[in-house]
Amino acid sequence: MYYRSMSIDLQNVQKAHFVGISGIGMSALAQLFLGQGKVVTGSTNEKTIITDMLEKKECQIFFGHGEGNIANDVDVVVYTRAIPDNNPELIEAKKKGIPLFSYPEMLGIVSSDMYTIAVSGTHGKTTTTAMTADILVDGGLNPTTIVGSVLRRNNSNFIKGDSKYFLVEACEHLRSFLNLQPNILIITNIQADHLDYYKDLSDVQSAFKELADKVPLDGYVVCNPQSNTVAPILENVQATIIDYTKQKEVSLKIPGEHNRENAQGALSVADILGIDESDAQKSLESFLGTWRRFEYKGELKNSTLLFDDYAHHPDEIRATISGFREKYPEKKLWIVFQSHMFSRTKDFIEGFQRELAKADRVFVVPIFPAREKDDGTISHNDIIGKNKNIEACDSFEEVVGKIKGEVGEDTIICTMGAGDVYKVGNLLLAVD
Repeated sequence: MYYRSMSIDLQNVQKAHFVGISGIGMSALAQLFLGQGKVVTGSTNEKTIITDMLEKKECQIFFGHGEGNIANDVDVVVYTRAIPDNNPELIEAKKKGIPLFSYPEMLGIVSSDMYTIAVSGTHGKTTTTAMTADILVDGGLNPTTIVGSVLRRNNSNFIKGDSKYFLVEACEHLRSFLNLQPNILIITNIQADHLDYYKDLSDVQSAFKELADKVPLDGYVVCNPQSNTVAPILENVQATIIDYTKQKEVSLKIPGEHNRENAQGALSVADILGIDESDAQKSLESFLGTWRRFEYKGELKNSTLLFDDYAHHPDEIRATISGFREKYPEKKLWIVFQSHMFSRTKDFIEGFQRELAKADRVFVVPIFPAREKDDGTISHNDIIGKNKNIEACDSFEEVVGKIKGEVGEDTIICTMGAGDVYKVGNLLLAVD
């Protein structure tokens, strides 16, 4: 257990240090602090486009973790939960008596002082948050926004607002979102996921119920109350329940029924906050998506279209494939899939086999381990199952070798997964 201070007055914080600053959420929170005029330092292991962006904003980045990164004048240390207990910076902060907060704990502190719009759900959080951000910005509400991807409108995962509104993507992993104090809560959907932590679907639902119960009497829970997984968590909720399915469907540039549902959730927030319906619809009609969500990456010389998508759950794979079939009905779909974590692969192996079989051809690459170690009981080869259209490749380079020269203008390639499979697309573009 880390040392924690229960609360902190952020107005008294002059200097903050972020352990694991290059994470998508951590980097957004660091930008929030920078926007408040605080001095921010951080540590990470690798130089990335995110660290480049932070350095341009005068954030000092240490590459590598060490006790020397914790200066004596640091007022607070924020850390990602991916950091192990024995991290030298956490140990040094504890030794110096510097207050320590995890990323979700600090989000909760920020949330407590603002009118918070939290976007939760097993799938669709990022896109719904981005859609809502566009509507609120275009509507002049100037929200401070933290999203788990890169927004197209400003090429960032953060929007610096100057109003009371705080729009944030609310992650259910480890019950992190329970740190938030939502005034408006969007629940896109609830499915069994993160089963390395949760016992089962019922356990997942218990976390969402606890979050919904936190919404005050004058607040709102935006959801589909007819959903058989959402309905049970709404019992005794004191806030007003808003059924997003009653919203009009909007014509979007990005395909898929799931995205039209995401848009309905965003429209419901616009309605609550008094934004003109036609203005909100215009914002959605021009919405271009976010980084790694049905993201168009380019066109190869042979006219093959290249996309990248974050889908790493069977339901997400099904939705993404459905979106491609809707937008490009005449084209063949080839997927390069990378499963995320060994435990997730075991939990959803049948779902992966079933949904990937709906593509025309699939290449599966080694599992992205994330925070887990390989115990040798499962590999990417197991994802093939009995499907003749799925084959295993042991490296990104092997995939590129098999794809190169075999595709043409009648084919779409989509790299898919929550790890680093997007690099296959980079390689294809580089060798083309």
